[in-house]
Amino acid sequence: MSRIGIIGGSGLYQIEGLTNIKTIHVTTPFGDPSDAYIIGKLEGREVVFLPRHARGHRLLPSEIPYRANIFGMKKLGVTHIISVSAVGSLREDYKPTDVVLIDNFFDRTNQSRSHSFFGDGIVAHVQMAHPVCEPLRHILIDAGKKSGANIKESGIYLNIEGPQFSTLAESYTYRKWGLDVIGMTQMSEARLAREAEICYVTMAMVTDYDCWHEAETVETVSANGILKVMQKNTETAKEIIKQALPQVPEEDTCDCKNALAVSFVTDKSLWPAETIEKLKPIIEKYLEHNDEI
Repeated sequence: MSRIGIIGGSGLYQIEGLTNIKTIHVTTPFGDPSDAYIIGKLEGREVVFLPRHARGHRLLPSEIPYRANIFGMKKLGVTHIISVSAVGSLREDYKPTDVVLIDNFFDRTNQSRSHSFFGDGIVAHVQMAHPVCEPLRHILIDAGKKSGANIKESGIYLNIEGPQFSTLAESYTYRKWGLDVIGMTQMSEARLAREAEICYVTMAMVTDYDCWHEAETVETVSANGILKVMQKNTETAKEIIKQALPQVPEEDTCDCKNALAVSFVTDKSLWPAETIEKLKPIIEKYLEHNDEI
């Protein structure tokens, strides 16, 4: 049976209603994950929950061990990840408390070189033109509508470095570029989930209008102001997840599960044994089927 991963962002540090709960500490070749994984049953499905920033929100966006987090999900048998992320809006019609089902990303961080599992003798280049799982995204869209949430069916997520919010000049520029929401965490997760052949979707919860909006005040774009909206968003996210879980297929039917099939560049005969061992949870099926590389 497949497991569904849930990565909680700002405000979402636990999931109520889980039964048969187990706490699992996972070791990875990329260090320790953000926190222990919580495994349990919810809406009849087995889920694996991880708070991205650790319980108590102790990790900056640039401190999150993204590789360890996704690698741990893979080791635990996760086939789908629903990622919840607090975002600022760059559009008038994407309002606080709206839920945006992201369909693409734009990266403005300087961390991307360290956000791949590959290297150390094995080179792979995965396709990222369509960085989220479309079937899973549409399940979340439908679940959001059923839950009564204010759903936006698409959006481009701008990933900035942080932890500071944007300057006014930056915010105006991002709007001119035609980007929709802004955050600090999702691009790295999407890349790594694709390399791990895990279906991935971002549920972006709008907390504010960044700093470009004339009606916004220092209070509403401050951490305290955002936290007030975040409380409502957290409850909305939990309800959408409960609606979505029974609809996630037990069997992978999309292209995400074969993302690496045409991605390896290094001849298999040159793969270092130590790198093979390190990446075994990700590349194991390609070791068994040599003709696919």
